[in-house]
This record gives sequence, structure tokens and C-alpha cells, in this order.
Amino acid sequence: MSCQHLDALNAENLISKANYPVFRCEECIKINSRWVHLRICQTCGQMLCCDSSPNQHARRHYEETGHPVMSSAELGEEWLWCFVDQQKKNY
Repeated sequence: MSCQHLDALNAENLISKANYPVFRCEECIKINSRWVHLRICQTCGQMLCCDSSPNQHARRHYEETGHPVMSSAELGEEWLWCFVDQQKKNY
């Protein structure tokens, strides 16, 4: 089954981790918390913590905004995740 959210993204329109001089979850910083891994919202570009992190800010962001796709902000990882369709795609 194909995911229209993932299919709409490619190397030309992807919000790249190369755009970020500092890697951090701004929401975790606000509450003096820590994160495990970081994700980038492919709708608005916000960098947030993953589901393995205590506060799961990327998932909360999806639930609050409906922004469907996150990419990994981790070096060496090149994948996208769609919360709506629960699908992953490498890029």
C-alpha cells in the first residue's frame, strides 16, 4: 500500500538536516528534559524528540498539528516516517 504523504517527498523538497546548525529538541530545552534521537517535521521544519525519548515531542507535534511526516535528524540515517499511514521510506 502506497503512502501519498511519503510519495510527495523527494530529495528536492525534503527539509534537510543540513539546514540545522544545532541539533536539539526545543520543547525538551523548554522543560529542561533530555532526548534520545531527533526528528524533523517535513511540514514545518521543527526539530523534535523521538518516541524513545521521555516526552515524545515529535508524536505530540503530529497529534496536535496533523503534520504527517517526520524524517530522522540523526547523522547517517536517511528515512521518513508517516504517522498517518504508519509507513517508513528511505530517501
